[in-house]
Amino acid sequence: MTEIQIAAVGDLMVKRYIISDAKQSDGTYSFTPLFAKVAPYLRQADLTIGNLETTFAGNGRECRKSLRSGGPIFKCPDELAPALKEAGFDVLVTANNHCMDYGASGLLRTLRVLDRSAIDHTGTSRSVKESKTTLIKNVNGITIGILSYTAGTNRIPVPSNQPWLVNRIETHKILREIRNLKKKVDLVLLYMHFGSEYQYTPNKRQKQLVNLFLKNGANIILGSHPHVLQPLAVRGKKQFVSYSLGNFVSTKLKNNPYTQSGIILTLTIKKDNSGKTSITNIDYIPTCVDRRVANSGRKISEIIPIRDALKSTVLKTERRNLLNRMLKHTTGILKRQ
Repeated sequence: MTEIQIAAVGDLMVKRYIISDAKQSDGTYSFTPLFAKVAPYLRQADLTIGNLETTFAGNGRECRKSLRSGGPIFKCPDELAPALKEAGFDVLVTANNHCMDYGASGLLRTLRVLDRSAIDHTGTSRSVKESKTTLIKNVNGITIGILSYTAGTNRIPVPSNQPWLVNRIETHKILREIRNLKKKVDLVLLYMHFGSEYQYTPNKRQKQLVNLFLKNGANIILGSHPHVLQPLAVRGKKQFVSYSLGNFVSTKLKNNPYTQSGIILTLTIKKDNSGKTSITNIDYIPTCVDRRVANSGRKISEIIPIRDALKSTVLKTERRNLLNRMLKHTTGILKRQ
């Protein structure tokens, strides 16, 4: 018998204020403090996965914003990548509505930066061949195939001669890839960038897609894009869905404090001696992004486990009340079915 733990988080939106907090006096960036308090939880899992909702587009001549975007444009200093590796991330999905923010050159450079930090990735590709190569992780004898797709790219067109750059949600293609992957792995994990932003319940399209993919062999479906948490659902011993894991890293969006709350989802997977695999335990650690003034006088951003923070005896009443509200909100959302 083999048993492993998968940890999963939602959107990694490392935005302007968080980037400025990471800037050092010599002009470089240190993102290690951002993850310091959650890294022990991420590292203890056998496989840790998240959604990289930014680009490593660099600052060279080829770095050009996509002027046709239907939303904000994101990029982050390269120093984020080794910090994510150090924090415990093994896999980052890159198919999301911001992957084309700096065009094809920004997308391709993002993959090179991830490669330099030895972080596996899926969802965007550099070639036809790469787009047809599924990411399969052998985790202590349990094989997990990971697929990633996005509903859109903020109206930024993917070049017509390079359609393989981004995995879009195309039902027939996804069903074919699930069925092919089922023959090779113990578990099929889909990470879907879909749903309606700032909505706490999945929409009709999300439910339709989830039901279809589970029916055709997917085991685990993880969602991102709404920027807030949405419910979890269990389908027997072999299937699970989180419609939205919320934001793991973000500044406050739409003046909504719950856009800075998320979870570290933990799934325990067991493979018995006959080769049958099942999900034996589901748990989560509520988190939030905390931006405050440190003793040095400079502002810092940290992702904090909420329950750990509430154990402090020196929390100010206002801060304790906010954390309690965020904890209550998280547990309330995740109890819905």
